[in-house]
Amino acid sequence: MEQTRNSSESSVGLKSAIKTEANRLGFTLFGVAEPHPPDTLPNYLSWLAQGRNGSMDYLATERAVARRADPRLILPDVRSVIILGLRYPRPANLPKSAAPGLHGRVAAYAWGKDYHDLIPPRLEQLAKFIQSRIDHPLAYKIYTDTGPVLERDLASRAGLGWMGKNTCLIDPQSGSYYLLAELFINIRLENDPPFFADHCGSCRRCIDACPTGCILPDRTLDARRCISYLTIENKGSIPTELRPQLGDWVFGCDICQQVCPWNIRFALPEFDSELSPQPENTRPDLMAAMSLTPQDFNRQFKGSPILRARRRGYLRNAAVVLGNARDARAVSALARALQSDSEPLVRTHAAWALGQIGGAAARKVLDQCSGSETDVEVLAEIAAAQIACRDVGRSS
Repeated sequence: MEQTRNSSESSVGLKSAIKTEANRLGFTLFGVAEPHPPDTLPNYLSWLAQGRNGSMDYLATERAVARRADPRLILPDVRSVIILGLRYPRPANLPKSAAPGLHGRVAAYAWGKDYHDLIPPRLEQLAKFIQSRIDHPLAYKIYTDTGPVLERDLASRAGLGWMGKNTCLIDPQSGSYYLLAELFINIRLENDPPFFADHCGSCRRCIDACPTGCILPDRTLDARRCISYLTIENKGSIPTELRPQLGDWVFGCDICQQVCPWNIRFALPEFDSELSPQPENTRPDLMAAMSLTPQDFNRQFKGSPILRARRRGYLRNAAVVLGNARDARAVSALARALQSDSEPLVRTHAAWALGQIGGAAARKVLDQCSGSETDVEVLAEIAAAQIACRDVGRSS
């Protein structure tokens, strides 16, 4: 049995000290679970078999599936898993903006610093603290949405909440606006009682509110229809039939959390200060976005999760949102993108957006570009947009 550096410190005392340190580091959720095979693995395998992971092939590799099935493959001598939650802002924390122009919405977790940069150093600090309290080498592995872990399964087994119908982990005391992280360790800590209760009941608010209908009855979602996937993980074209459903979401989506009663009634206003909303990350100006060079994009979103979409994906999303706005003020920005952007993906979606806006100015740009464009997919989108322009004209 492992011994602590202070022989008078019990396993319970060590766990309490670790929890206190985790709280000091900003983690407001803390729980411990055994590294057993996850209960939700069959659902996960079925989800993969149905192709609902979209283009996220890395989720289905033999290595990734094996490690999700058996956490001991992550750390061979793992004895316990510490699961932690860091609160990020909820929509109510965002000040009302009176800035002029056409703006997009960004998922709340991406308003501040990139949690991939923020959380791992804190986990390293926690591991260093644990090492200081024991008299043998600590073996550990840290994860924060970066490895093959079914973390919401672990979190519910650690007593942190239940997996809601919207697939988010919901803490009954404070809702679901949490970033989860895990610390696999080779010492045994007392497990927390698992959370077996399901407090969603007959509520369907998240299912009914989802614009694309991606939330499924088995508490999974079809990533191929999820706005978060479409605007972040998806690196190609957004399916035409789903573009209007994006609304004004330019990066991610929070709708299924915003409508959840547990967030409306119980979500706490406090959040980690390093995740504080940054103006350029909350309601970005989309007409300005269409002119961002690669250097501008990298500079503006340095240290932000928005970088994950890459410039081409972000401008693709911005074009769709401008098309959904159907505001003639966006024609000039979209025209510049269609005429001169180096990325066919951006030009494709700029053409679609011009078709949604319609009007003489949009039609003129489309007609001009139909004679100069060389990419086959962009040409096809221009042709469809020219038809859409005529339809918009007839209906106006």
